[in-house]
Amino acid sequence: MSSQDIPEENLPAQQGHAHGAVDVADEKNPFADPGLPPHEHRIQDIDEEAAKRSERAVALLFTVSMLATVGFIVSYVTVPHDRSIYVFPIGHVSALNFALGMTLGVALFCIGAGAVHWARTLMSDVEIADERHPIEASPELRAKVHEDFRQGAKESAIGRRKLIRNTMLGALTLVPLSGLMLLRDLGPLPGTSLRHTMWSKGKLLVNMNTNEPLRPEDVAVGSLTFAKPEGLEEHDEDFQKEIAKAALMIVRLQPENIKDKRELEWSHEGIVAYSKICTHVGCPISLYEQQTHHVLCPCHQSTFDLSDGARVIFGPAGHALPQLRIGVNDEGYLEALGDFEEPVGPAFWERG
Repeated sequence: MSSQDIPEENLPAQQGHAHGAVDVADEKNPFADPGLPPHEHRIQDIDEEAAKRSERAVALLFTVSMLATVGFIVSYVTVPHDRSIYVFPIGHVSALNFALGMTLGVALFCIGAGAVHWARTLMSDVEIADERHPIEASPELRAKVHEDFRQGAKESAIGRRKLIRNTMLGALTLVPLSGLMLLRDLGPLPGTSLRHTMWSKGKLLVNMNTNEPLRPEDVAVGSLTFAKPEGLEEHDEDFQKEIAKAALMIVRLQPENIKDKRELEWSHEGIVAYSKICTHVGCPISLYEQQTHHVLCPCHQSTFDLSDGARVIFGPAGHALPQLRIGVNDEGYLEALGDFEEPVGPAFWERG
């Protein structure tokens, strides 16, 4: 049904704006003003039942958005993070990520779709031509802005269409909860897990490359060797988490070149073991200068002196690398004599 099929007396009154007026071109104004095309009323403007159908459709979209937000929260709490599902044609994906993406996507889409449908079917679509005006906000202009705002609020029907208003407010209120739920990933608090590693008294130092226990004669002067704790294998489920705290650098120095007394006491025949994890942001340290006994973090160039307690001599790192006390067991293998005395890696807010 179009407005042409409706008797004139049933059409909404015009707002006093001329449509289609054309100025006559002359020498001063060589371009004629084509004006605005005649306004054609929508079915919702002339049929209240059609308007109510649009109102219910918009309210349905906002309600679906609220339900999807609730589904996001329920999925976040109940779906195991290690569960996977098969989704055609993507393949196997994380069930949690899929559920969160779908529910949040539906929640946001329905709010947008509801707002667009509301604007296209129920808000006023009368074209208004306005003259340009000075930028200065005169009292008359401010009064006009206030009047336009009140007119816009009236034409939006937000006061009259209470079902739309209430469901929209509900959807807009609930959807931010999705973001609040994501803050849960900042916890739980690490407790004491950052203060301890897999190293303990009697744990053998295992070469990361050969996967064999290290003997003192395996470490040459000036060489750099990477080690892991005995019993930690790459196929272990928690390998990445544990190696991120327990990775070691093994360097052999001449005992007379070691300046720090405690470093010398915690070494074995000049073999020192330090955490491989940079104390700036946790990058793995891998560059060693044999002549200076300095190690360099490749991420931000923090430099540590391994001959002087691994203290920071350059870069943004906040404190020295933790040292692991080592010795030799009865079979001649290098072993740890305990865990690190301080947490490895970057500082964290609970660290005392």
